[in-house]
Amino acid sequence: MEFEDLAEGCIAEILSHTSPMDACKLSLVSRGFCSAAESDFVWSSFLLNLTSIIPPSSIPSSSSKKGLYFNLCNHPTIIDQGKKSVQLDKRTGKKCYMLSARNLDIIWGDAAQHWDWTSLPESRFEAVAVLRAVCWFDISGKISTVGLSSDTHYAVFLVFKMINASGFHYHPTVISVGVSGGSTNTKYVCLDLNVKDNCLRELQCPKVRSDGWLEIEMGEFFNSGLKEEQLQIKVMETTSHIQKCGFILEGIELRPKYV
Repeated sequence: MEFEDLAEGCIAEILSHTSPMDACKLSLVSRGFCSAAESDFVWSSFLLNLTSIIPPSSIPSSSSKKGLYFNLCNHPTIIDQGKKSVQLDKRTGKKCYMLSARNLDIIWGDAAQHWDWTSLPESRFEAVAVLRAVCWFDISGKISTVGLSSDTHYAVFLVFKMINASGFHYHPTVISVGVSGGSTNTKYVCLDLNVKDNCLRELQCPKVRSDGWLEIEMGEFFNSGLKEEQLQIKVMETTSHIQKCGFILEGIELRPKYV
């Protein structure tokens, strides 16, 4: 018996133990594989990572589980009373999270003369943090690894915008990512794309995302999933004592990194 002569149910069972990308590739093998690869049985197995943490009322309607899968890949779902978003990585089906600005600790974040909270149509969250004026630029956050996909390399990104920004071109910004009680990766970066200082231009700079925001990779870590850990994240520039403004914070994103 040839492999493609297997019953569709057997093929679907095999495909459910692969990845979304593999299922799409294997659908080209034959009509039988194509039919199995389109089945709700296969795509339900790829949705187990996410549907357990999204309230039923927030799950978008779809005519098929495959359609639902790609909807959850392409459109972040807001959870935790608007403090986080979650979606699936299209290639692997693993979970991606973004911590909103409201879910982060911002020094002077509640002082109206320093930070303003407003809504932007291009943001997934109800409010973003707009820096009005601070010398002490200090943002930190944490997330439990329990909600993340196990056996996965994650990269952490600061997601923001710079509009009429100033004060970020005098001294590098320090960013760090580490597990509480373990090692921490720290590096110096430049957040301002328009910086002209040659020394800062040599540092890692942000890139423009497809959604129009900027992002800069803060670091990476491996989540084994064997035990609960707290991931600690920090962004700061507190040494120059230069007043800074024009920075708009949407959040900090964690997504699988292909290695």
